[in-house]
Amino acid sequence: MSFQKSDGMNYAPQGKPSPVVKPGEFAFAAVALEHGHIYGQCQGLIEAGGECKYVWDADPEKVRKFQERFPSAQAAPSLEAVLEKDDVKLVAAAAIPNERGPLGCKVMQAGKDYFTDKTPFTTLTQLEEARRVVATTSRKYMVYFSERLHVEASVRADQLIKDGAIGRVVQMMGIGPHRSNPSTRPEWFWSAEKCGGILTDIGSHQFEQFLTYAGVKSATVTNAAVANYHHKDHPEFEDWGESNLQGENGATCYIRIDWLNPQGLRTWGDGRTFILGTKGYMEIRKYLNLAADSEGDHLLLVDDTGEHHIRCHGQVGFPFFGQLILDCLNRTQNAMTQAHAFLAAELALKAQAAARRIE
Repeated sequence: MSFQKSDGMNYAPQGKPSPVVKPGEFAFAAVALEHGHIYGQCQGLIEAGGECKYVWDADPEKVRKFQERFPSAQAAPSLEAVLEKDDVKLVAAAAIPNERGPLGCKVMQAGKDYFTDKTPFTTLTQLEEARRVVATTSRKYMVYFSERLHVEASVRADQLIKDGAIGRVVQMMGIGPHRSNPSTRPEWFWSAEKCGGILTDIGSHQFEQFLTYAGVKSATVTNAAVANYHHKDHPEFEDWGESNLQGENGATCYIRIDWLNPQGLRTWGDGRTFILGTKGYMEIRKYLNLAADSEGDHLLLVDDTGEHHIRCHGQVGFPFFGQLILDCLNRTQNAMTQAHAFLAAELALKAQAAARRIE
């Protein structure tokens, strides 16, 4: 199993251990190991003091590879066996996208909190059912929006914005190029029904960042488009998408995402975010500094005092995971509110539904 930056399917950032609980205080399980993001999800929880105690997948080979990385995880005979474990407080999962919503509802109905890879849903019906189950069970349905939560420069940008470094945020532009690596992708990756479309899937990262950085509580999709420019042998697939949002507070957003990342780039995608405020602006170069520095986590800030290049790699950490553990134990919402997670998913689904297809 590769965890290198050239392979987005299995990219799992590692940070400094920063436990918020004592050993044995927070046990969790990993199930549905369809996407390599499960490694990043579990790595973050373990660094925050969690214990990955059980693992289950229908494919024994996936379980074996997982245990090579996380040997503390005991193989469970079934999903039901995991859900019956009294000591499991949270279930992390990276199922096939259209199975994530139903799985989450099953987990919450079993009395466990749920932590899923993005995209959390592929239909609005799934979202509404999850909202209903959250309301009836008081369990959490949390989402691994890794492009913000597992990128130190993105974390630092949020901290600086909250401190007023660039004033009021009025616009965010996000680009999320990805490398498709067709030979390594499972069949479900190419299915519109199973993945939900490009805006539903990787677009959800960008929508979540807009809500965070601009402090948006509701938004309207004002434009959306998708296309398949380069993967004609997979006619259902979309390898490019764009969308505009208008927040209730006046902030605007433009995103562009694609599966067209060239092989010559050292990482799986040159993800960037541009944030304009009334007193300055920022650029986040998430995974490398193009044609210069292969190390990621560059934050460029311009304000009234000058131009600033802030290197964040190894300096900031990933506080979301510790906050999530404490939220599960204390029934708080400091890592991410449930309304925020669901709104990011809702906007992605609505943008996908509204998108015109460019032929």
